[in-house]
Amino acid sequence: MSAVNDTKFNSAVLLLTWIPGQEDVHLWISIPFCLMYVILIVGNSVILFITKTDPSLHEPMYIFLSMLAISDLGLSISTIPTMLGIFLFNFREISFNACFAQLFFIHSLQCIKSSVLLLMAFDRFIAICNPLRYASILTLPRIAKMGLVCVLRGVAVMLPFTILLKQFRYCQANVLSHSYCLHQEVMKMACSDIRVNSIYGLFVTISTVLLDSLLILLSYVMILKTVLSIASYAEFVRALSTCVSHLCAVLIFYISGIGLSVVQRFGNSSSPLVQILMGYVYLLVPPMMNPIVYSLRSKHLRARIIRAFRK
Repeated sequence: MSAVNDTKFNSAVLLLTWIPGQEDVHLWISIPFCLMYVILIVGNSVILFITKTDPSLHEPMYIFLSMLAISDLGLSISTIPTMLGIFLFNFREISFNACFAQLFFIHSLQCIKSSVLLLMAFDRFIAICNPLRYASILTLPRIAKMGLVCVLRGVAVMLPFTILLKQFRYCQANVLSHSYCLHQEVMKMACSDIRVNSIYGLFVTISTVLLDSLLILLSYVMILKTVLSIASYAEFVRALSTCVSHLCAVLIFYISGIGLSVVQRFGNSSSPLVQILMGYVYLLVPPMMNPIVYSLRSKHLRARIIRAFRK
């Protein structure tokens, strides 16, 4: 493995990895991954197209779903170039600057996605706990401001990571374990003191993912409290059914993220193949499943999609 300590920073490269030890069947292994990408891109694009063209879907819940689809598409676009480079051309090299840009977009979009899931929980909370004020609270200008805050938050908390990484000297092995760049992995290649990055990373995790998950949990505690006070069983079931799609999206996102974090933290005792596969699950499965779950669970959205394809 080559090192980059004696190489000029701007010309140094990192080596991306597909699935080690399976070079002879890379093309066949890439087929299901490419299929997942196609489903991901088509599914989220359909959600955006239907929501934009159908006036009946210009409601807060579907606008937030469009924000989720945009973040998922952005995430796939951030990783597709390097993955396809390895799939089709076995091109493994990536410059440091390109790697920093990629990890910035990946982590920023994941933070934005976490924020959007929180907004969707807030939407369900208002719809069930305060339905009479739903339309007056979640107005289009207010939703637009919420979306802007999500974007600014993702950029603001992740930009320092990139700035800090650019200041480091790199003298460790320059082979990454994925076909894309992640902050945790690039940081470990530095021969500089990375304590600031580690501390700031802990702060970001607590102030974004952990805080968002706790607020989502609080929202559902309040929703459950309100729903349990409903006398009619039919209304009870109907109220809870409106939350199922969002709960599935939250569980898929956080379970895959926690799984990847656990594997990375205890990576020395786990198989490299498990680490690699968990990385792909984290990036591909939630964006692929979100449009499928919402299309299956939302009768209104499903009817609009079917009608659009029948034209």
